[in-house]
Amino acid sequence: MLSRRHFHRISIAAAAAAALPGHSSAQLAAPASAQATPAQRPESRDTLRPELYGTHGMVAAGRQFTVEAGMRLLKAGGNAFDAGAAAVFAAAACEISHFGLGGEAPVVLFEARSGKVSVISGQGPAPKAATPAFFAPMGVMPGNGPNGGTVPAVVDSMARLLQQFGTKSLAEVLAPAIELADGFPVYGLLRNSLAVNRDATRAWQWARRTYYPQERIPEVGEIFRQPNLAATLRALAAAEAAALGTGADRNAAIEAGRDVFYKGDVARRIAAAVKADHGLLSYEDLASYKGRVEPAATTRFQGYDIHKAGFWSQGPALLMTLNILDAAGISAMRVRSEQYLHTFTEAIKLAFDDRNAYFGDPLFAEIPAEGLLSKSYAAERAALIGEQASMEHRYGNPWAHQRGGRRPPTLFRPRVLKPPGSPTADTTAIEIVDAQGNLFSCTPSSGWLMGGAYIAGDTGVPLSNRMAVFDLDPASPNVVAGGKRPRTTLTPTIVTRDGKPYLAIGTPGGDSQDQQIANVLLNVFLGRMNLQQAIEAPRIESAHFHESFGEKQDAPGVVEIESRIPVEVLTGLARRGHRIHLASEYGAATGIVAAGVDPRFGTLRAGADVRGERYAFGW
Repeated sequence: MLSRRHFHRISIAAAAAAALPGHSSAQLAAPASAQATPAQRPESRDTLRPELYGTHGMVAAGRQFTVEAGMRLLKAGGNAFDAGAAAVFAAAACEISHFGLGGEAPVVLFEARSGKVSVISGQGPAPKAATPAFFAPMGVMPGNGPNGGTVPAVVDSMARLLQQFGTKSLAEVLAPAIELADGFPVYGLLRNSLAVNRDATRAWQWARRTYYPQERIPEVGEIFRQPNLAATLRALAAAEAAALGTGADRNAAIEAGRDVFYKGDVARRIAAAVKADHGLLSYEDLASYKGRVEPAATTRFQGYDIHKAGFWSQGPALLMTLNILDAAGISAMRVRSEQYLHTFTEAIKLAFDDRNAYFGDPLFAEIPAEGLLSKSYAAERAALIGEQASMEHRYGNPWAHQRGGRRPPTLFRPRVLKPPGSPTADTTAIEIVDAQGNLFSCTPSSGWLMGGAYIAGDTGVPLSNRMAVFDLDPASPNVVAGGKRPRTTLTPTIVTRDGKPYLAIGTPGGDSQDQQIANVLLNVFLGRMNLQQAIEAPRIESAHFHESFGEKQDAPGVVEIESRIPVEVLTGLARRGHRIHLASEYGAATGIVAAGVDPRFGTLRAGADVRGERYAFGW
């Protein structure tokens, strides 16, 4: 069975804007010759798409429908957070290959008024009845079906966003999504996903009725309708209107709309459907759920402050990578040179091995957060980077850099599981900046088609796939437990400089998300590229560490590199022992989108990846 990495590559890279015939699965061995290597060409700063500039607002996202929803709210006088909520709900209606209303929507945001960065967790926990003993007979955590999902978090996340940071009503931000649920034209990437996942999705009665209502795959350009989802969204808006009609204030009315999903008729129908299919998610799980607004995890790199969600996400692994690269002297290396790419890859291995060993929900596990993010620990890890590629999983001791920390007597070490898990993917990303300098970054995910969608009865709501990220080993800080958040791969990103807004950036890609973001950020910070140049530049990605999903596969020493990297650099990397797998010119399984402020002029800017058919617009 293919791993998640390979399924994700099929999902995203199949939509790449360009490809080099014969290079999509090439492998380079040392010593490298000219065999199976890309043709050399001069480095060019030209881009396939222009960087976009504006003064009022910019939205970058996965589909044009999603971008339009955000733009509609900005044009109606809303701020970036109103636009973000509208775009997330719209994506749940039209990006169903990647994301659905029953999934997750973690947010990192910069509020210009206060100058503060905040995190809305947007990641639901495991059902209260979930235990390692329940899942142990399966050998792996499921990623599909009635037991594949954590508690749906999207509606709660967007309600918290509106209440604390937005200005518009729930009905206003739901309006574009309701229109899309009523019907939108099928696009090619969606039709491909419906075709590939037809058999797996048809296994569930309501998924079959929802996505294949005429027992066939819809054609590109045909109107695709989701009447049950539209009815659910309308029920939320109606509850808000009813509350306002009885004199409730704005926040209480938004809460009333939210509660229809978690405590009302929709919640009861979701719970009944899951119970009928022998799933663990209960009405109590829904009714008791309430997301959290938290401080961000932050590090400084070359004068930029990078802000991520906490250790219940993989986000801090990006911060650790940047700390290691800083300690290793990356700023003195030529961007995309052999030494630069070798150092980048080795830093990724070190940070992500530690991710697997030490990250988990801090509400349930003791995480050496201070030690992991300390500069002294980064220097210790950077000293391990030698001239040759490491083939080992090298876990550090962050407890030695943690004040008052005590290393646990039993340490978790990841391993590949058997039997293989179900293939799982995918994700989208939404990045917004407004005229006030507010920044919104969200990585919505789950409720996807890959591996078979599960729809909760007649609600039209596809449930999450995030249970697959949990571990079964009781020594793991990420071991499954009722009410606990899985250590998600979802990783929205905000960058500030001198306390001012700079960039919101994100991507789909599972375990590769923070690697892809790191590629682009370093292109901006060190390569002095504009956003679109930085996004389109050739990418590199390590597959060395154990992945988060299913059977937790690893591929020691493997580096996946787009074929535009010069042959002499590839040759040098191969001589260092890196196991190079060549992708096509734009073949990285990703889809970066970004929006922010140009500090030179105070104008707004955005960029969108040619990989994965990303979109951006603004004015």
